[in-house]
Amino acid sequence: MNSKYSLKDFELRSTPCRTDVLATFQKVDYALSQGDIEQRLSDQYDRVTVYRTLKTFLTQGLLHKVLDDNGGVKYALCKELCHQGDHTHQHDHVHFKCNLCGQTTCLETVHIPSIQLPAGFTKQESNLLIQGVCSVCGA
Repeated sequence: MNSKYSLKDFELRSTPCRTDVLATFQKVDYALSQGDIEQRLSDQYDRVTVYRTLKTFLTQGLLHKVLDDNGGVKYALCKELCHQGDHTHQHDHVHFKCNLCGQTTCLETVHIPSIQLPAGFTKQESNLLIQGVCSVCGA
């Protein structure tokens, strides 16, 4: 998941906060919450600046949302460039949360099966979270 995209790839102006938030995501292979980012960059940026940066990254397709087991939201780098035109995230893969370390990881190669919805229903997003013990904690 450790994408090496630049802000320019997503037609984003480079600012110190955007650069630092992107670098923070590129250093890890798991999803981060806004609180995780704030904690890592607390001496440099306030909550609103971090929030706006995450929202911009999400809108431009640099990040996608990962719902956690507590109803909270985490963010993960998009593995593929997906910011063309009217961007809508189609990240129908599974997320795995380790019960020991708490890290949530995208399982890019595990896809959510197609689900037949009743007439009149339109899918916009699918989320599947599996909980267990990751390979690092289980070793």
